[in-house]
Amino acid sequence: MITRETLDNYRPDFESGEVILIDKQLYKSSFDIVYKVRKAINVKKVGHAGTLDPMATGLLIVCTGKMTKQIASFRGLDKTYTGVFTIGKTTPSFDIETEFDSESDYSDITDEMIKETVKSFLGKGFQIPPVYSAVKHKGKSLYQFARKGIKIEKGPREIFISRFEILNIDLPEIRFEITCSTGTYIRVIANDFGKKLGCGAYLSRLRRTGIGQFDVSNSVTINEFNEKFKVLTLV
Repeated sequence: MITRETLDNYRPDFESGEVILIDKQLYKSSFDIVYKVRKAINVKKVGHAGTLDPMATGLLIVCTGKMTKQIASFRGLDKTYTGVFTIGKTTPSFDIETEFDSESDYSDITDEMIKETVKSFLGKGFQIPPVYSAVKHKGKSLYQFARKGIKIEKGPREIFISRFEILNIDLPEIRFEITCSTGTYIRVIANDFGKKLGCGAYLSRLRRTGIGQFDVSNSVTINEFNEKFKVLTLV
């Protein structure tokens, strides 16, 4: 496994299969990272174990070669995120990818109301995937339809939130940490959180800090990966 701890002394075999912990940067898609890894090491089989939106940063598990067969097992692990909800406004994508489409007064929102709202999300629940998402419909991602003004809604999916903590409140921003089951959209939680408060909210920052037992603190950036391993594939 290629991590921050193993980066300096590890001799990888990308064809046989490697697992790479990548810290994805802002504005890059998960596919962008996979493409860069594939290009650097010149191996056809490269995939990731769980999409991160372009507007999110943090841990992305990338597998190469025969280890791509293990992607499903990594994808099924619980995820931990930190981020910020901004209340008083909403967007169609529930994050900063699209323009604001509503604005509401939040002057009567208290810390107690926010902490009480958190409790309603804990445990098992159901969530409708956002129309701006990579969920497929007739072979295309929903966001491809949404960007053309066509909104296609999928049915609700079961999720589980095992931990939801408020780290700081400085309205209109609410900083949080969540541990949840795979397939949970934090953007949707932000939107639903705003609905329950009665003033709207959107996800203004998101970072995935953990996938199962793997932590972003032990990951490497794509630039660090390229600097270390691209040369090895050329000699």
